[in-house]
Amino acid sequence: MKYLLAIYENEKQWESLPEAESKQILDECFAITDAIQKSGNFIAGEALQPTTAATSVRIRDGKRLTTDGPFAETREQLGGFYLVEAKDLDEAIAMAARLPSARWGTIEVRPILDFAQSAG
Repeated sequence: MKYLLAIYENEKQWESLPEAESKQILDECFAITDAIQKSGNFIAGEALQPTTAATSVRIRDGKRLTTDGPFAETREQLGGFYLVEAKDLDEAIAMAARLPSARWGTIEVRPILDFAQSAG
């Protein structure tokens, strides 16, 4: 089954890290990504640019509205994701727990809806 590991972390906290510490964390991320790829569980994954680079799109009354950023009133922002194949939720959670951001942020583990399977 496919799972999304959505990485939420505080952008301001990340920006305030000393360069050596952020490099160490990125090296850890690359090593974990490599391990997930070698295990055959990796489908896709990317880091996202900060929310200041985001554009939100809404259609209201048939008109397209765009605004800068997500303007979420939260401490944590979506910073990246992994799309993985796991035999079950426990395996997906184990992968999420290895990600460095789990130590100071949140990793949301969510199963991917399989429309082909749900259509029966």
